Amino acid sequence: MKATKIYLLLLTAISLSFAAKAQTADDIIGKYVDAIGGKDKLAQIKSVYTDATISVMGQDGAATTTLLVGKGYRSESEINGQKIIQVYTDKGGWSVNPFAGGTDPEPMPDDQYQSGKDAIWLGRSLLDYAARGYKAELLPKDGNNYPVKITAGTQVTTYFIDANTYLLNKMTSTASMQGQEVNVTTTLSDYKKTDFGNLEPYKINIDFGQFQLDFVVKSITVNKDIDPKIFDMPAK
Repeated sequence: MKATKIYLLLLTAISLSFAAKAQTADDIIGKYVDAIGGKDKLAQIKSVYTDATISVMGQDGAATTTLLVGKGYRSESEINGQKIIQVYTDKGGWSVNPFAGGTDPEPMPDDQYQSGKDAIWLGRSLLDYAARGYKAELLPKDGNNYPVKITAGTQVTTYFIDANTYLLNKMTSTASMQGQEVNVTTTLSDYKKTDFGNLEPYKINIDFGQFQLDFVVKSITVNKDIDPKIFDMPAK
């Protein structure tokens, strides 16, 4: 009887081991997609407009983001009367950053554009990665997270997906800031259902090492009419 129990325990352990090995990046991504609304619902999303508050280094302000899926992404933040604008499109990017000494719109350097160009897609590089020629790799489990590494050319982003809820709770990547490469950690929490029915994080912390940005979302509007001209760089 004792030998039989040991044999059964061994079979169970082997079975669990094979099950763990069989899990793939696509499995985890698929469960994430289901958790935030499902493939069919996400395919119906054409635009996302977010209104939020922003806090940075003890200063508070207002922030908005506008996503026209596959076409353009625009973020605007205003702190102490200074407005920062970043725009990515499927063709290039531009920005206005008075804190870096620029009050006029300027074309975005290529390294900065490459590190952020996937902002124009829902889920950035995680969703539909294969269709864009990217590679996905499921890394060893990190605590209670499944890390999925997406390689898009020279840009590598690791998405940490909760093993219980299958919601995305962290991203790590590198970005170019004023000619320097920095490590960026984005933490997402307080998921809520939008009026459209998909789940979105309502608290976002972006850690650049030297400083952090905290966003608290006030409202999210899905499929709002967006004028594509807002992504065009104004003439100086």
